[in-house]
Amino acid sequence: MSNNSVSRSFRPLLLLFVITTALFITSRARFARWDVNTDVLIIGNLVLFAATAVSFYLFSRSMGSKNPMAVVRTVYGGVFSKMMICLITVFIYIFIAGKGVNKAGIFGCMFLYLLYTILEVVILMKLSKQKKNV
Repeated sequence: MSNNSVSRSFRPLLLLFVITTALFITSRARFARWDVNTDVLIIGNLVLFAATAVSFYLFSRSMGSKNPMAVVRTVYGGVFSKMMICLITVFIYIFIAGKGVNKAGIFGCMFLYLLYTILEVVILMKLSKQKKNV
């Protein structure tokens, strides 16, 4: 499995990050009408992208392993660590914002988490199948 193939596979995640960030920045007024704080969405999107990038990097390093269970453990570990990073980020946000917590922004970030996780797992499954065929 070449590094070029892995970096090419990461592009949909990068594209998701760029598109959603651009959407949040350009649609601030619309999100404000829905009582959604776009700053919460932008920061949540950045945290999710960074956590996904780390998880994806760990998986790509495990692709060379002869043990298939090592790959599975890495995928589960990546998803779990991403969830923990998100939970910690939410608790920090709640602590900082106090009573001014934007619940709609948190739910928006939960939706983003779902998008990133589904996209990451689909890409990782494709990479795993490519590795078997090589």
